[in-house]
Amino acid sequence: MKYLPYDLSYEELCFFTPQWEGERFPDGRPKVPDQTLDGILKYASITHAWGVCREAGYHHQFIDGFQSTIPGEAMVGRALTALYLPILPGLREHILKAGQERGEIGDMISWPIQRLVPRDVYVADVFGKTDYGPIVGERLSTAIYAKSRNGCVHNAAVRDIDGILDIKGFNIFHRGMHPSHASPMTIMLGGINCPMRMEGVTVMPGDVVLAKNDCVIFVPAHLAEYCAFSGMIVSFRDQFAMLRCREGVYTSGEIDGAWPEHIEKDFLDWLSRQPGVPFSPEDIDRIKGQRLW
Repeated sequence: MKYLPYDLSYEELCFFTPQWEGERFPDGRPKVPDQTLDGILKYASITHAWGVCREAGYHHQFIDGFQSTIPGEAMVGRALTALYLPILPGLREHILKAGQERGEIGDMISWPIQRLVPRDVYVADVFGKTDYGPIVGERLSTAIYAKSRNGCVHNAAVRDIDGILDIKGFNIFHRGMHPSHASPMTIMLGGINCPMRMEGVTVMPGDVVLAKNDCVIFVPAHLAEYCAFSGMIVSFRDQFAMLRCREGVYTSGEIDGAWPEHIEKDFLDWLSRQPGVPFSPEDIDRIKGQRLW
């Protein structure tokens, strides 16, 4: 029997992420490949990822207004979600006892952190609380980074901000700083690895998180490869266009509009010779037919 209201099984997560056809974690989350995460980190801007989501019909994937502990540095990873609810004291005590009897260690705010694996992003929704909103401070931030080697999206205030800033490489997107502590006075854990609403966005376990400055976008797992691929194509097309203009091979009018077949062929031949392209020619042939870039 489950001891959390929302803790999806492997089968349930497969049911709720039916468009993902790739590998999954043992918990059922889509396991977007590291190569794809690397491609999004290197090539996909917030704007580009937003456009990919919108064109695919996903209009509610973007949230802004966060503060970042490493401004200007992008963060990319797979979402592990944690849903928090306003406290019902008797229920909180019941859930805490049941969870500990089934092997959970410590208070419930640490339970999701124990499930993190490398390249996860801990995505915790505490409904934007400031006073008595922080569930993350210096100690749990250290634990998050130790488990995931990645960061966190925390829809609430944080505490111990000076200590958090001392954790080299740890980027947390948060709603400000407050010295109070949320648990166990005001909130309780409602779910781990479950769909959840954060502001106006539905976040799914296994979504690819792309965050930078004050913005966060959640890319559905099945769109992640195309997001990385198309971001790469846009980047290399710009490089190719400027190179051929400098060389005098094409005029500005030819390179600035829709490219005819001979320029497209020239571009793909040039692309196949570039170092550091994270997609093989077979990948390009497979993906490019999905839609126009």
